[in-house]
Amino acid sequence: MEIERKFLVKYVPDNISEYVHHEVSQGYIYTSPVIRIRRSDDRFYLTVKSDGFLKREEFEIDITEEAFKDLSLKCKGNIISKTRYKIPLEDGLTAELDVFHGAFEGLMYVEVEFPTEEAANSFIAPDYFGRDVTESEGYQNSSLSAMDKDEIRRFLEDVIVNK
Repeated sequence: MEIERKFLVKYVPDNISEYVHHEVSQGYIYTSPVIRIRRSDDRFYLTVKSDGFLKREEFEIDITEEAFKDLSLKCKGNIISKTRYKIPLEDGLTAELDVFHGAFEGLMYVEVEFPTEEAANSFIAPDYFGRDVTESEGYQNSSLSAMDKDEIRRFLEDVIVNK
């Protein structure tokens, strides 16, 4: 079970380069339910997620680079490329700050996974977190994968205005 909140980012913390980070590339074979492949540095895996926002089922398995390449041919829409920074928070939580590249250059999200719904609902976000978009379908990476160029442009304009 994944319990996660997602926020836009008002600004990047000054010391971002000091945190562990990974280069991520992911594509979507199917978006409802989500069937995704991801490369994170030299790790490759397949993820299946149920529908939902704050709380949903998630199943993940490691795959080979060859399987990743083969499955990449089955992906539909945009390939999502980003740098993911892992920033420690209080209470043993971790903020995963994603800085997007390519077609989504300028977009930044920060996600936090929680052990319980109660912890998620009582979370007080740090100052650099922007608007909570957890319940907004359009902000899911699977939704980004389905956008055309005009939708991406309008989406990014909206994000900049409404952080």
